[in-house]
Amino acid sequence: MAISAKMVKELREKTGAGMMDCKKALVETDGDIEKAIDFLREKGIAKAAKKADRIAAEGATHVVVDNNTAALLEVNCETDFVTKNDQFKQLLNDLGKHLVSQKPATVEEAMEQKLHGDGEVVETYIKSAIATIGEKISLRRFEVIEKTDADAFGHYLHMGGRIGVLTLLEGTTDEEVAKDVAMHIAASNPRYVNREEVPEEEVNREREVLKTQALNEGKPEHIVEKMVEGRLGKFFEEICLLDQAFVKDPDVKVKKHVASHGGEVKAFVRYEVGEGMEKREENFAEEVMNQIKK
Repeated sequence: MAISAKMVKELREKTGAGMMDCKKALVETDGDIEKAIDFLREKGIAKAAKKADRIAAEGATHVVVDNNTAALLEVNCETDFVTKNDQFKQLLNDLGKHLVSQKPATVEEAMEQKLHGDGEVVETYIKSAIATIGEKISLRRFEVIEKTDADAFGHYLHMGGRIGVLTLLEGTTDEEVAKDVAMHIAASNPRYVNREEVPEEEVNREREVLKTQALNEGKPEHIVEKMVEGRLGKFFEEICLLDQAFVKDPDVKVKKHVASHGGEVKAFVRYEVGEGMEKREENFAEEVMNQIKK
């Protein structure tokens, strides 16, 4: 297939590799971005794959906690300016309160429910806000988590809600520890709580990349397997929360820090506004010319 400049640019952003290396990788893998990332890593050209897509859409995350129920939600809008609007902030809070009280399973179910159980339909409520604010607004996603009296929620909003994290710690009611873990997650962006959660397919894929990488470096085959297992440990440290060095005390792993307070990380949710969403491309010069012609 034809390799476009946009594809090369995307691969460069994800890997930090040079333009010609990226183009060659895309040619070799028939334009498959993920395979091209592996190709570059195997050649030792890209040190690591940047898995997170470029952040594009505007909006905010928000957390509402009501006793033993908590919700993290993301609401999108068209411009960052709107997120500072008092009505938008009220909408975030109203939707959060609705989620913890009604506990819908999906966005679609939430949109059909009455706000807080007895108000107007959520979809109608959001449409009314759109009419007043003048921008498209949508409830993109949410997660509702429940706990017992013996557990603790922790939550943290970074940059006014650009990143939102909700954590659940079992075995401790220390909310300060739970919040510290939430702050760590915001900074370090783990994808799983522990190694057991990582899909076997993902581990096997990483193992093959590391093996090919080691062989390409000229390492003797009889020590490659041992090297791969050592490097896999670093891979788990990057993606598993409990294996990471705690940001407030890098000499201690997150698992040990939480355990020292009698707790255990049961779950977490981390949202970054717009991750995985494409922003429409705009040619600003063309837009200005169109305005002038009107």
